[in-house]
Amino acid sequence: MEEKPKIVIILGPTAVGKTDLALEVASAFDGEIISADSMQVYRHLDIGTSKPTREERVRVPHHLIDIVDPDGDFSAALFNRQAGDIIRDLHGRKTIVVAGGTGLYIRALTGGIIEGPGPDEGLRRIYRTRLEGEDRETLYARLEARDPEAAGRIHPHDAVRIIRALEIAELAGEPISEKQRRHGFRQLRYECLEVGLYRDRGELYRRIDSRASQMIEAGLVEETEKILGMGYSNKMKPLQSLGYKYIIRYIRNELTLEEALKLMQRDTRHYARRQMTWFRGEGDIEWFHPDETGPIRLRIERFLHGR
Repeated sequence: MEEKPKIVIILGPTAVGKTDLALEVASAFDGEIISADSMQVYRHLDIGTSKPTREERVRVPHHLIDIVDPDGDFSAALFNRQAGDIIRDLHGRKTIVVAGGTGLYIRALTGGIIEGPGPDEGLRRIYRTRLEGEDRETLYARLEARDPEAAGRIHPHDAVRIIRALEIAELAGEPISEKQRRHGFRQLRYECLEVGLYRDRGELYRRIDSRASQMIEAGLVEETEKILGMGYSNKMKPLQSLGYKYIIRYIRNELTLEEALKLMQRDTRHYARRQMTWFRGEGDIEWFHPDETGPIRLRIERFLHGR
């Protein structure tokens, strides 16, 4: 039987320190990094998505960063397929390090992905029109009625996942939660070590607040103005993400810069809490504080080389 590729996965909430650890691990074990971040796939969105710097990407090769224009589509299924191609290419010659905080991408990679009906553009157009009319509450209520289990796992403002869950319920004739239960996410193609990073809540929240301030100092307003100046709509999914939506409201004189910063900090703290809730529901994650570099390296060494 062919040996399964071994993958080191570094995961955790935003601002916990995944990038630094991934760089250290990849450097120490002759590796390359696959980004599992649903926002870093988009070109031009650099500061607001906390992409690794150009210098860091020169130091260690990175994959699945800057591969889609801001108005392009990307999904867990595409991530799963493209990451799989990269893993096949690197297997046997490089240590494979996956780093990111998008839990659905990591779940798809480690356990496979549900085969559902393709996106129905007619249905999506109807739902998008409703969303543009600020009718998310109605959409979410419909999901609660059709698939209460899925609604319990999806945030009421997560329009992309609400739409997809409703699509599957409409087109497949059964809730997405039933498909997930039957699938079980057990298509184990790889041998994985999942290293989860944690910090005390107060420590993590201070880092989140500090990083948001640093983004603005680094030119987040100017980056956002440049993207809008390229003709991209502020309604696009990437520009509704945490790093950009309040800055857009500042540019439109709807908020002061201080108000935009505080809202960005608040929502990012909430997002980090949701990420930790997701990861705690996943199995087989070994948790470390980012400062435990010695134990982390020893655990990875044992995983890779059995020593």
